[in-house]
Amino acid sequence: MTDPHKHKSKFLSLVLRHEPERVGIRLDESGWVAVDELLEGCRRAGNRMSLDELKEIVRTNNKQRFAFSDDGTRIRANQGHSVEVELGYEPATPPEVLYHGTAEKHLPGIRREGLIKRARHHVHLSERVETASAVGQRHGRLVLLEVRAGAMHRDGLLFFKTPNGVWLTDSVPAQYLVFPDGV
Repeated sequence: MTDPHKHKSKFLSLVLRHEPERVGIRLDESGWVAVDELLEGCRRAGNRMSLDELKEIVRTNNKQRFAFSDDGTRIRANQGHSVEVELGYEPATPPEVLYHGTAEKHLPGIRREGLIKRARHHVHLSERVETASAVGQRHGRLVLLEVRAGAMHRDGLLFFKTPNGVWLTDSVPAQYLVFPDGV
């Protein structure tokens, strides 16, 4: 993604996940907003982009953070919201093991409380070590945690899978986490 796209993609993440009011839009209960409203709001906020540019940002975003509605008239973020939305994902059966990357400085709290969603709607997990590592290393020295997702699921905890392959759950109690040796 080119630098201008990266900046605009981050701005879209902010608006569609956390601060829609920043550009004067309202997300519906499922997180959708009309594309033309979003583009007009971005223009008013001084972050102008064309429809073609928006389509390119959605298409090339390496994390596939955004989705258009089937008819292409609405857009939303796939996950990661701090504003109240109901994404409507159906419960799904996870693989036996999922991964969560975090910073070493967070381990004492994680050992006590497990993984909690904090201001987000869900804890985000990955099937791929590489993805979890990329997320975790943004916040400090990386520690990769294994999540015994199959055991959690069998014990009745729910999982949801987003269109871009991120697994969501409300929390991961500490007993389902496998910490690497030496940390």
